Amino acid sequence: MSEVTSIMAAAAGGDPRAVEQLLPLVYQELRQLAAARLARENPGQTLEATALVHEAYLRLVDVEQPQQFSGRGHFFAAAAEAMRRILVENARRKHSLKGGGAMIRVDLQQAALAIDPEPDDLLALEEALIKLAGEDAVAAEVAKLRLFAGLTVDDAAEALGISRTTGFRHWTYARAYLQAEMNRP
Repeated sequence: MSEVTSIMAAAAGGDPRAVEQLLPLVYQELRQLAAARLARENPGQTLEATALVHEAYLRLVDVEQPQQFSGRGHFFAAAAEAMRRILVENARRKHSLKGGGAMIRVDLQQAALAIDPEPDDLLALEEALIKLAGEDAVAAEVAKLRLFAGLTVDDAAEALGISRTTGFRHWTYARAYLQAEMNRP
C-alpha cells in the first residue's frame, strides 16, 4: 500500500493529522492539474489554480463527512470531479444576473476595440456531459477525467478500472458526442 493510499485510509477513518499529511504529498500534482485545466479556459478567468486546488481539496477531505478513496486513481478522479463542479459553479455565478449576467466585461484600455467575446463553452460542455452521462456513464467519466483532470486515456482507464482499449473506445465516442452537442445551434 502506497503512502498516499494509507494516509487516505487514515483520513477516511477520521484522523485529523492524516488530512494534514496528505496535502503536501498530492498538492503539486493537483496544482498542475488545476493549472492545465485553467489554461484551457477563456481569457479573463478570475479563478487561479491555487484557489481551485484549495477549494477542491477542502471538498475532498471534509472532516465532517469523510470519504473513502480506494487508491490514488480514485482520489484524482474525485479531485477532477470536484474541480469540474467548482468551475461550473463559478461559470454559473458569472452568468447569473447578480454576477453581471449578459454584461460584457470590457478593458478600459481597449474599449474602442471591444468585440463580443466567444461564448463561455464551459456551461455548454457541462450540459453536453450531463446528456452524455445519461446515454453512456462510463464515456462521460472518461471525458471528465481527460478534460478536467488532464489524465491520459490510459490513466483514465486505470482510474475507472477498465481496459486501455475500452478507455480509448469510450473517449472516441465521448469526444465525438461532445463536439456534436456543443456545435448544435
